[in-house]
Amino acid sequence: MEKLSHLLKHWIEHTKEHRERFEEFASKIEGTNPEVARKLREAAEKYREVEEILKGVVEG
Repeated sequence: MEKLSHLLKHWIEHTKEHRERFEEFASKIEGTNPEVARKLREAAEKYREVEEILKGVVEG
């Protein structure tokens, strides 16, 4: 079970990193490509949802 907990925590961090990159890039392109920026923010929100689900599993 310890290995699973470690793996879940890794996935949470990895998901967070992807979310942050999407949000960062969306901010950079907002002025030139607002539609893509909006889609990246939508994707970032999905990643946030995944983070919360995985955190719930870890916290039990």
